[in-house]
Amino acid sequence: MSNMKKLATLFAACALPLLVATPASAEVDSRCGRYICVMTAHHNRFVQDITVQTRDGLPGTLRSYWGNFRSSRVFAARHRWEVGYEQAGSKLVCGGLERDGRVIEDRICVSI
Repeated sequence: MSNMKKLATLFAACALPLLVATPASAEVDSRCGRYICVMTAHHNRFVQDITVQTRDGLPGTLRSYWGNFRSSRVFAARHRWEVGYEQAGSKLVCGGLERDGRVIEDRICVSI
């Protein structure tokens, strides 16, 4: 196989998860604080998923919240929550990080 074909195959393999993860109609917005980044895919106020990840790659207790949605806490460096519903009154999707029982960063919010 030529180098160009290998490169094209590699590119297609890397791009496919991005296309599958976010529907064409969704907007993807993100915001980073000092220790975490919060990302969300949404269509207007219909939130499809929320991802919170640490910027340093070290694990901690991550959580996300949005309107009446409160995620379970997860010990990880990155986690994605599938939400899949609309809440008309909410304008922010937020996340937080705890380590060793202390709040490291909270209320890093993405405006939707």
